[in-house]
Amino acid sequence: MATVIAIHSRKQSFRPMNPTPKFEVTCASCNLRELCLPGAVCLDDLERVESIVYARRRVKRGEALFNAGDEFKTVYAIRSGFFKTSVVDGEGREQVTGFFMGGELVGLDGLGTGHYNGAATALEDSEVCVMPFALIEEMSREVPALQRHLHSVLAREIVRDHGVMMLLGSMRAEERLATFLLGLSKRFLRRGYSSSDFHLRMTREEIGSYLGLKLETVSRLFSQFQSDGLIDVQQKHVRILDTTGLERVLAAKS
Repeated sequence: MATVIAIHSRKQSFRPMNPTPKFEVTCASCNLRELCLPGAVCLDDLERVESIVYARRRVKRGEALFNAGDEFKTVYAIRSGFFKTSVVDGEGREQVTGFFMGGELVGLDGLGTGHYNGAATALEDSEVCVMPFALIEEMSREVPALQRHLHSVLAREIVRDHGVMMLLGSMRAEERLATFLLGLSKRFLRRGYSSSDFHLRMTREEIGSYLGLKLETVSRLFSQFQSDGLIDVQQKHVRILDTTGLERVLAAKS
């Protein structure tokens, strides 16, 4: 069974604690297993792969899972909740670089340099599975399916980064928000939730930071989409009324 470790909020040190309690939920019974790193392996190998999950950690809303510059030792799988990743520019302004939900991995940006490039902050009370990267590498050598899936996850991160660059570089403001809402819709659907009725965990200011738009522009576009009958918005609660209409926004010429 996996050893439980103590986790410190800024600099992680792995310190065994005894006795070792059993986890209430294993990877095999987790409803996000198919979306997560261990979900790539067959049931015969799953018990071995579960050992890379050293502990589970609860993160309160507003708490940092890790900060920019912290030493990279750990990859986190989000079990529940929602996170944003961000960097701070030379003038102290925050730039949101991504939003992550259940079944997704956070912390891979530290793989290249040995330090996390940005911070990951909980947007609501959350829980993560703690996976030391040294153990992931070791297990990947023993379980080829895990190694292939890790490569797939890394490739997906590269594609996502390219998508964000395209979003910020070539899309009109309307296209950016439509792309953002449609992307969230697909991600919620993949997790078994409604694709057309969901709650935004991030603020409009955070959405604007991610999309490269001013807060006023984001608010105007939400109102415009609502007036056009594409969505219904009540504070952070969003209902997509016309998915095809949002897709037409992407096809429209400037």
